[in-house]
Amino acid sequence: MKELAGRLTALDPDAGAAVQVIAYFDRLAESRAGMEALVRGAAVLAGVAARLVDVDRQVRIRVEADGTRRDTDLLPDPRWPSAALTPGGAPALWLERAGAAPSVVDAVILERAAGAVRLVLDRTRGRAPIDDPALVETVLDATAPEAARLHAARRLGLAPGAQARALAPLGGRPQVLPADARIEQTEQTAQAARTWPAETPAGRSGARVPLPAAHPESPVGRPVPDPPGSLRAGVGPAVPLTELPRSWAAARTALRFTADGTAQDPGPRVVYADELGGLALLADLVAPGGEPPSDVQDLDAAAADAPWLLVTLHAVATTASLRAAAAEANVHHSTLQDRLTHAEHLLGWPVRTPQGRLRLQLALEMRRLARP
Repeated sequence: MKELAGRLTALDPDAGAAVQVIAYFDRLAESRAGMEALVRGAAVLAGVAARLVDVDRQVRIRVEADGTRRDTDLLPDPRWPSAALTPGGAPALWLERAGAAPSVVDAVILERAAGAVRLVLDRTRGRAPIDDPALVETVLDATAPEAARLHAARRLGLAPGAQARALAPLGGRPQVLPADARIEQTEQTAQAARTWPAETPAGRSGARVPLPAAHPESPVGRPVPDPPGSLRAGVGPAVPLTELPRSWAAARTALRFTADGTAQDPGPRVVYADELGGLALLADLVAPGGEPPSDVQDLDAAAADAPWLLVTLHAVATTASLRAAAAEANVHHSTLQDRLTHAEHLLGWPVRTPQGRLRLQLALEMRRLARP
């Protein structure tokens, strides 16, 4: 191989360097080198820092070009050359080369290093238990014995004595989140939050978690986050691990208070159960898919006559003043006043008095709860 690399180098330097890279990683694989040695090899050969982040198997390694390991919590730049550990998978190995197109040698380094890393991970770690849907289902199941739920929590990486929240996403799988998790609908946050519990353990301040697209009744596990803006879910209160079924029930209730955030369904896409307060009682009074309360029927009838009505009334119901509502609805204050006069005529009740505004707020909440 060494002789072949020398001949190729004379004809094509890139081809010769690529053969040397292949031989190098073959030697590391034969000697059963560990993950850090493989990442270090990639960094030294490329002349830039290399980074391995395997979220599912809870691995994070970063090595500088001089071979010094220096891990970081900062997210990889998506513009860096990268490779997945599995075909069609998410990028997991990066070369921190900015401002230049990846070379042929970079591509070979990434391909060979990723293949060697995959073999080591499969040999030493298999797949992280966080991927097991049965574990999440068990910790959220009120009928499961407490000992079984605690055992499942330990296998999910939840520390004894920690608190956590249940997440009920729309259209897919539920999740268990760290107690201090706050949902942020950005793609960058989604990538960072998928590292928990290994990278953002329960109790760590400021943990950020994406909203996966999921349905509370569907099979459970860890889904891939949806694109920003398409996320919608209810979040249960932070509770001890043994009380996660209670958080799950509250999260499912909170999900009913969410909205699409569109002109025909304005409202929050994320609702925290512990921020609902007494509003949560409405969920027991309004059955999904049942006959809507009369005020909800009035809202729907008025909305059919005025397409702008629901967005405008949502702005009035959720802001501190009519001027703030006009800014929220992106209309002039006088236009808002004209719209509200028309809306009050269609609804049959005032929305600018304290009592009328409360009635409007309740009607909008019940409208969400009445959906099938």
